[in-house]
Amino acid sequence: MSTSILYEHPLNERMRTFLRLEHLFERVAFFTAQPGHQWPARAAIEGLLDIITITARSDIKQELLKEIDRNLTSLLRISNQQEIDHQALNGVIADLEQVATNLHELSGAVGASTREDPLFKAITQRSSIPGGACSFDLPSYQYLLGQSPQALDARLQDWAAPLLPVSKAISMLLSLARTSATPKRQQATQGFFQETLDAQVPIQLIRIALDRDQPIFPEVSGHKNRFTVRFMTIGDDNRSRQCEQDLHFQLTCCVF
Repeated sequence: MSTSILYEHPLNERMRTFLRLEHLFERVAFFTAQPGHQWPARAAIEGLLDIITITARSDIKQELLKEIDRNLTSLLRISNQQEIDHQALNGVIADLEQVATNLHELSGAVGASTREDPLFKAITQRSSIPGGACSFDLPSYQYLLGQSPQALDARLQDWAAPLLPVSKAISMLLSLARTSATPKRQQATQGFFQETLDAQVPIQLIRIALDRDQPIFPEVSGHKNRFTVRFMTIGDDNRSRQCEQDLHFQLTCCVF
């Protein structure tokens, strides 16, 4: 559906963390592609601050390695099936093993060198205050932002480099999950849809595609056993309320 809007909802905490990190890595990549300007650089650094915060709260390295191991086990289980494209399968297995190796080679906690950088640490401390990282609060930060595009880009790359193995691992794991199932056309009766899941076949996340012209959006709640979707519309008072009409949508339950 080229004219559709895609919504994703994770069904476990690990996938929730991966999706948040992917969102932040995409933000950093977008703004670091605009070197030499203060505001894109600030936006990229704010993204890095959020990534560092998330990785400091949980052992993301071990979570990624567990998920890679789970994926490898699943792939090896189907490797003897005749209809499998073994060349493609072997390539995916090799890529997973490589991202696992890259993670193992990370020394210490993820992003530790970035977190302990004196300037980055100062920005982190001041950023907890609304407007706390402005020029008079952090003249050293303003000095960095005023450097040449090459110098500023080099510092951003230095801070982002220790996080690249995490970014690559998350990108691959989410790609495998997203391509693990085929979208199915479903109907929501009076804007409501519910599905019970097989606990023996864990769903990682669900994806909902809606036509861009439909003035609705989904609100999803669920866990590994069941999920519900309420399709909402915005009224004239700018409040959201459940759609009262039957409607069709594309649903993908990503099982990998």
